[in-house]
Amino acid sequence: MTIRVMIVDDHEIVVRGLSMVLDAFPQFEMVATAQNGQEAIELCAVHQPNVILMDIMMPIKNGIEATRVIRQRHPKTQVVALTSISENPQTIRDILKAGAIAYILKDVTIDTLAQTIESAHSGKSTLANEAMRALVEPDSSFSLTERELEVLSYLVKGWTNRQIADQLILSQSTVKFHVSSLLTKLNAASRTEAVSLALKHKLV
Repeated sequence: MTIRVMIVDDHEIVVRGLSMVLDAFPQFEMVATAQNGQEAIELCAVHQPNVILMDIMMPIKNGIEATRVIRQRHPKTQVVALTSISENPQTIRDILKAGAIAYILKDVTIDTLAQTIESAHSGKSTLANEAMRALVEPDSSFSLTERELEVLSYLVKGWTNRQIADQLILSQSTVKFHVSSLLTKLNAASRTEAVSLALKHKLV
C-alpha cells in the first residue's frame, strides 16, 4: 500500500532533504509540501495525505495550531511532529494534545523516519525520549500561582481551611478564595478531586 505523505516545514533545505529520503522508499508518495501551518491546512483538504510530517515552529500558523485543525477536519490523516530541536515539555505536550500521533527529532536515522511514518499510518505512536519525559513531568498548563501551589500542598496533607489560614497567617475567607480558584483551574469538583489531580500531575 502506498502511503501518501505531506511535508510541512518553513526551511526549503529540510523539505528537499526529506523529499529525497521519501523518494528512496517505494511505499511512500510525497503529495504536497507546505511552508506554514495555514498552507498545510489548505493543502491537506486538497491532497488528503495519509501522514503529515509537521514542523512545530513556523510563521503565520504554527504546527500545533495546524495539527489541531487538521485532526478535527481530517481524522484519518495522521500527524508526525518532526522538529530540529528538543522543544520544551509544554510544547511537546501541546502538539500531542493537538492530535499528533508521533514526536521525533530531525536527526533520526532514515530507517527510523520510515518506520515512524509507517507506524503512524497504522495508528501506532512513536515518541522520542524527549516526548516520553515531557509526558511524565509535571503539567504546567494549570497556571497555578505560588500561593495556590502552597495552599494545594496543605490540601494534599488533609488540612482544613482554618489550619491553612493559621499556618499561612491568612484569613479563612482568603484561603477559601484560593481553594475556589484551585478548583476552577484544575477543573475539579471537590477538594478530594483537586488532591487527586495534584498527585497525578505531580503539582506538589
